Amino acid sequence: MQTTSHILMIKPVAFDFNAETAVNNAFQQKGSNNGAQQKAEAEFDGFVQKLTAAGIDVTVVQDTAVPHTPDSIFPNNWISFHNDGTIILYPMYAVNRRAERKQHVLDAVEAKFAVKNKLDFTHTESEDHFLEGTGSMVLDREHKIAYACLSPRTDETVFEDWCRTMHYTPCSFYSVDENGGEIYHTNVMMCVADKYVVICLDSIRDTTERNHIRSTIINSGKQLIEISYSQMNRFAGNMLQVQNKNGQPYLVMSSQAYHSLTAEQVEQLESYNPIIHSDLTTIETNGGGSARCMMAEVFLPLK
Repeated sequence: MQTTSHILMIKPVAFDFNAETAVNNAFQQKGSNNGAQQKAEAEFDGFVQKLTAAGIDVTVVQDTAVPHTPDSIFPNNWISFHNDGTIILYPMYAVNRRAERKQHVLDAVEAKFAVKNKLDFTHTESEDHFLEGTGSMVLDREHKIAYACLSPRTDETVFEDWCRTMHYTPCSFYSVDENGGEIYHTNVMMCVADKYVVICLDSIRDTTERNHIRSTIINSGKQLIEISYSQMNRFAGNMLQVQNKNGQPYLVMSSQAYHSLTAEQVEQLESYNPIIHSDLTTIETNGGGSARCMMAEVFLPLK
C-alpha cells in the first residue's frame, strides 16, 4: 500500500532557524526572530485542522523544551513506520537534530499502534554517514523502489544497506539546484504517489541518470508529472499523498507549492485526488522544509 490514513506530527515548542542545518539546506532563509514560534504553531494547528477535517488520522505529539530541538516539526527525517510492525531510526547530519529522537514520541506511537521490531541505523553517525529517513529517500512502497539523491545527508552505503534490509531496489542519483549545489533531500525534488510521480527532472543533470529515473518511473506504471526549478524552489516537490479513513486519497502540500503549479498541473493532479494545501510560510522560510517533511507516515497496524 502506497498511502496511509495515519500521520504522526510533532507540535513545536521552540521552532526557530537552525544554523546547523542551514550549511547544506539552500531552502532555508533566516527570517525574523520575532514571533517565529507563535507563527509556526499557528501554521501547524491550521494544517492539522485541514487534515483532520478531511478524515485523516493525525497523532499530534507535543515537543519538549528540553533538549532544544528547533527542527522537531520535521519528524520524517529521524523515524519511519512500516506495515510489518517495524520502526526505523535514522542517522542525522546535524548534531542538534539527533536530540529529536525522544522517548515520549515513541511512547505515544506505541500506545496506539502495534510495534513488533525496531531497526536502528544511528550508529553510522559516528562515521559521519547519514540517511535522513523519508527525507533522504522517497519510497515506492508498492513496487519496493527507493529513490535517493545522494548528498551530505544521504550516504550511498547506508542507503544501500537500508535497501538490502528492507528488500527495496535502490535507485540513487545526483540532484542539484540551479547553481549546481546538491539538493539536500530527495523529498524536495520528487513525490511518489499511487499512480503518478511529481519530479524535477531538470535537477538531475547527468543524462544517463535522468533517463534511468525516467524509465524506472514509467516502467512502474506511474504517470510522470514534471515540475520546474522555480516550482521546486517553492516546495512543489515536497508533497505527500495520504488517504482518509474511507480510503479517499488526497495530495497534501503547502499553499506556496499549490500556487506555483500551472492550471494544467492542478488538473492532472486533481484527476487522481483532491488537493489539500495550507499556509506554511514561516515553517518553510526558517525551516527549509514544507508539508511533506512535517508528516511521518504511520503504516503500523493499530492495536
